[in-house]
Amino acid sequence: MPDLRRLLACLAAAWSLLAQAAPSAADAALELRVQHVAEQLRCLVCQNQTIADSHAQLAMDLKKEARAQLAKGRSEQDVVEFMVQRYGDFVLYRPPFKAATWLLWVGPFALLAAGLLALLYQLRQRGLAEGELATEEFE
Repeated sequence: MPDLRRLLACLAAAWSLLAQAAPSAADAALELRVQHVAEQLRCLVCQNQTIADSHAQLAMDLKKEARAQLAKGRSEQDVVEFMVQRYGDFVLYRPPFKAATWLLWVGPFALLAAGLLALLYQLRQRGLAEGELATEEFE
């Protein structure tokens, strides 16, 4: 009976060591792939973070979905395309330049150009007004 207890104790110890062991190489590779996909997708709640950086529930759900699809053997590109089909190009952290997203790419530069033009116009108007004041004072 003492030998049986010793055997059970050894089995229990071995089981706990296996449970605490580092993840397998396959799990580590899967997590790297999930991380790579997560860095390409925008958190739809936070919008300025990838789902890899976000702690929002939706971001965690999207990572879980990506993990499940990658575990089933789908490629990273397939998972990204699935997310785009489901949520649109907005889910991409770096959306492609095309007709539907041109405003995302050109908009900030157009606003900057409009602001610079408005500033130049104001400076020119101020310069003309100061010039008129100077000629009035001179007369």
